[in-house]
Amino acid sequence: MSEQAKNAFYGGLQQNLEKLREQGLYKPERVLASRQGSEVQGEDGRTLINMCANNYLGLSGQEWVAQASIDATEKYGYGLSSVRFICGTQTVHKQLEQAISKFLGTEDTILYAAAFDANGGVFEPLFDENDAIISDALNHASIIDGIRLCKAARFRYAHNDMADLEAQLKAAADKRHKIIVTDGVFSMDGTIAQLDKIVALAEQYGALVMIDECHASGFMGKTGRGTHEHHNVLGKIDIITGTLGKALGGAMGGFTSGRKEVIDTLRQKSRPYLFSNTLAPSIAGASLEVLKRLSESTELRDRLHENTAYFRKEIERIGFTIKPGTHPVVPVMLFDAPVAQKFAARMYELGVLLSGFFYPVVPMGQARVRVQLSAAHTREQLDKVLAAFEQAGRELGILKN
Repeated sequence: MSEQAKNAFYGGLQQNLEKLREQGLYKPERVLASRQGSEVQGEDGRTLINMCANNYLGLSGQEWVAQASIDATEKYGYGLSSVRFICGTQTVHKQLEQAISKFLGTEDTILYAAAFDANGGVFEPLFDENDAIISDALNHASIIDGIRLCKAARFRYAHNDMADLEAQLKAAADKRHKIIVTDGVFSMDGTIAQLDKIVALAEQYGALVMIDECHASGFMGKTGRGTHEHHNVLGKIDIITGTLGKALGGAMGGFTSGRKEVIDTLRQKSRPYLFSNTLAPSIAGASLEVLKRLSESTELRDRLHENTAYFRKEIERIGFTIKPGTHPVVPVMLFDAPVAQKFAARMYELGVLLSGFFYPVVPMGQARVRVQLSAAHTREQLDKVLAAFEQAGRELGILKN
């Protein structure tokens, strides 16, 4: 490539980045100098109340989780330098797969390096041009990308709209196999999928059901099994994907769980599994200990939902508009992207770590800051956060009274 062509390429990238900054759509990264937790330390040394992590059960920075990781590293080493089917499977991986299956009520589970890989690798091995994938319009990007890699016919239904889902099922009637795919919980809005109704439609039209449980596993449902427990459809979901990187410890790693035939097929054909290094044994060991403790008590799950109910009630009382619901994802709607950026920056100055979300992560005109509650948050911390919301809201003219 000539020097002129290179300059044109890099210059074009720089112009696009500057345009994002001008539009208020550039996404800055906050650098932490501490463990993850309800309070964190910024690189500038300031202590901040953290309201934007997926640390739902508050486990990411817990000493016992870190110790379980250390113990697994001492026993199994730092890594495998291999993929699973060559020489990268250890007993800790099989134990974790069995524990996840027991926790979710499925027959078998396969581990991935990330949940993005789990969704990216699930469709292509199982479905082809004779089949149909019927996907919620707001499904996670990893689901969308996974579907793109598959030759199956694609149908999309309006978000959480059961009438439109039924219409798409009818439109796909001539296909051999049909699968309905939805997030169990939609991370931008905190919307919980209507799994009971989805399962009923699937049974009526002869379809399979798949859910992504990244924002549900560990705390949704009476014992934290997930959205399928929340909607009383345990045992009626065909494929479950999820993560070890949110409520279940907070490191990384994903999984797909379901019938043995499904999981065995993925072991043979799923490209992200076949061609990615094995999940680090430290993560597998810590995740195994997390599942053990969550199966013994619902204390963290209960505390999380108490914090969520309190924050949702109080933020509305102050005068902010939030997306309705019961999930610990609480979108505080600001609508305008630059306002969301300014608000998040002001909250940082006030000692609260938040992120603004705007197009293309959410629809144009639906900018927001997304609050995520944790079992680790104290009532004192939540009251400080609410006071900061009120102060920033008045300073920026969001709250009028």
